[in-house]
Amino acid sequence: MSRTINILPEVVASKIAAGEVIQRPASAVKELLENSLDAGANSIKVIIAESGKSLIQVIDDGCGMSAEDAAVAFGRHATSKISKAEDLECIETFGFRGEALATIAAIAQVEMKTRQTSSEVATKVRIEGGLILEIGEDSAPVGTSIRVKNLFYNTPARRKFQKSDQTEYKHIADAIQRAALAHPEITFEFISDDETIFNFRSGELSERLKDIFGENLSKTVFYFEDEVAFARVSGFLGKPDFARKGKTEQYLYLNGRYIQNKSLNHAVFQAYENLLEKGSFPFFVLFIEIDPTKVDVNVHPSKMEVKFDDEQTMYRFVLSSVRRALSEHDLIPSISVQQTSQQPSEIGVRFTSSPTSSQQRASGWEDLLRTLPTRDDSGLPFGNTQEITGREYNTLPEFQETNQQLENVRSDVQPINSKPLLSDVRIWQLHNKYILIPIEEGLMLVDQHAAHERVMYERILKRFEVNEPSSQQLLFPVTVELSASDTALVTELHPVLEGIGFSLKFFGKNTIVIDGVPSDVKSGNEATILQSVLDLYKDDNQAGMKLEQRERLVKSFSCKAAIRAGDPLSETEMRSLLDQLFLTQIPYVCPHGRPTIIRLSLPELDKRFRRIL
Repeated sequence: MSRTINILPEVVASKIAAGEVIQRPASAVKELLENSLDAGANSIKVIIAESGKSLIQVIDDGCGMSAEDAAVAFGRHATSKISKAEDLECIETFGFRGEALATIAAIAQVEMKTRQTSSEVATKVRIEGGLILEIGEDSAPVGTSIRVKNLFYNTPARRKFQKSDQTEYKHIADAIQRAALAHPEITFEFISDDETIFNFRSGELSERLKDIFGENLSKTVFYFEDEVAFARVSGFLGKPDFARKGKTEQYLYLNGRYIQNKSLNHAVFQAYENLLEKGSFPFFVLFIEIDPTKVDVNVHPSKMEVKFDDEQTMYRFVLSSVRRALSEHDLIPSISVQQTSQQPSEIGVRFTSSPTSSQQRASGWEDLLRTLPTRDDSGLPFGNTQEITGREYNTLPEFQETNQQLENVRSDVQPINSKPLLSDVRIWQLHNKYILIPIEEGLMLVDQHAAHERVMYERILKRFEVNEPSSQQLLFPVTVELSASDTALVTELHPVLEGIGFSLKFFGKNTIVIDGVPSDVKSGNEATILQSVLDLYKDDNQAGMKLEQRERLVKSFSCKAAIRAGDPLSETEMRSLLDQLFLTQIPYVCPHGRPTIIRLSLPELDKRFRRIL
C-alpha cells in the first residue's frame, strides 16, 4: 500500500504560510512598518512602485540589527520579541510571531541593509524565494532598509488575484495612515512612483489628525478621555451632523495597535444613542490602553483581531465613556451664512467650536444660558432676574407627571443653573413649529416636535431604570383589531410596552383591548398611537437598526406621541418644554438624529443683511 500523506518541503510550507500573513502588498507594508516601530524609529519612509507590486521599500532610523541577527532574521519563527511560551501572555510589541520577514522572503526578492550605532558598517542580506543569496557588508546609515521587489513573483495564482493598482494603492496608503495616526511623535514619509504623497512631521496628535484628514474634518471632531482602574480610553469623536455613510473612517487602537473589533465598534455606535440619522455612522479615533495580560492578540496571523478577558466589561466601559463625552459636549449646530457675488447667500449648518481639554469640556448649556438677555432694546428688564428656588414647573397636557415623578426623571441630571431656565426671556412660537429664543449673541431656534421627542425618550428610559412605568387607566377601554403579524409583534413586545405604560389584554386571535396608556398619550389617540408605534418599529427593524428592542420601541413611541408640528403652544407650555429639554442628558438631537436646536449669531445676521459694523 502506497503512502498518501506527504511531508511538504520547507519552500512549499513557507508559501502556504505567506498566504495567511501577506495577502496583498499592503500586508507587507504593515508588517514592515510594525518592525520599524518595534525598533524605536523616529522617522519612517515608505517607497512603492506600481502600487507595491514591483517595489516596496521601508526605511527607518531605528536600532538596526547586528550581523549575527541579520543572518537569521529571515528564518521561520525568528523573533527578538519573545523567547518562551509565557511571553505570549504579555505582548507589548507589535510583532512577536517571527513570520513576517520569512513569509515576505518566500514570495519576493528581498534586500535588507541594517546597521547599529555601535557598528561602522552595515550588514547586507539578499534573499529570493526563501533562499539566501548573499550576506555581506555595505555602507548605510543607522537603522534598517528593506527592499521588497516583485511580490508574489513565484506564486502566480496569488498575484493574479490582486486588485487594480488603484485599489492596492489605497490599501497601502490606509495602512501607513493608520500607523501614522497612532504615532504622531514619528515622522512618516510616503512616496509612490517617485511622487511624494505625504510627509507627516512629528508633532501633536491633533496636528496629525489635521494632516491626515484635513482642516475641515478636524473642526468637526472633539477630544475626550476617560479612565477607570483597568483601562483608559481617549481620542476624537465626530459630531453627529458630520456622520459618514460608511464605516471606513473608524479607527480603533489597543495599546497603540490598530485592531478590528465589532463589539467595541458597536459600543461606540450604541453610545451615539440615535444621534445619527438612519444609514449614518460616526467618525471616531479611539485609543484604548489596557494591561497586556488582560488581552490576547495572538488570535490571527494579521494580529488585527484580539480577545479580551472580559468582553462585556470592555463593551460597557467604551459605551459609557463615549456616551458621557457626547452628553458633556456642546453639539448645538449654528446657522452660517455664506455669500457669493453671483448668487444670494445660502444658509448652511455647522457646529460651534468647543474646547478640547477634559477640564473645559463641561456641558455647553451653562455658557449658553449665561448669554440669555435680561433686557430688551429699550433697556427695560424682561422679567425678575432674582434667583427663585422651589419653582413649580408647569407642564404640557402631554407631560402629565406627578411632582415626584418629575423629580425622579431629573434626579440623575445635574442642574445647570440654580434659577429657573429662561425665566427672564421672552419666547415666541413660529408657525406652530418652532420656538424662538433671543440670546445675547443672536437667536436660538427649537424644533418643538424634536425637543418633545428627546424629553419623552429620556424620561421613559429613566422609568425603565427605576422600574416605575407611568400609566393612566382608560374609563372606556379601546378595542383594536390587528393583523396576525402585528398581533405577534405585540405579543413579543408586551413586556416593553407595559414598561412604557400600555396596559393590554388579548382577546381572540387578533383582538387587543387597551385599558391603560402612557400618561403622555392624548385622549382619543390610543389605538392610533399603538399602531403607529408598531409601524415605525417595523420600519426601523427593516432598516437594520442595531439597537436593543427596548430602545427601538421607546424611540418609536416618543416619535409618535410627541407634540406635532402645527400644534399651538401657550407660553407656559413652551417654557415647560424648554425647561425639560435643557435638563435632558443629550438635548441637541431627537432620538432619530435630527437637531432639536440651532443657533443663529448676530454677526451672521449682520452679514446676511450686509450690515457694516
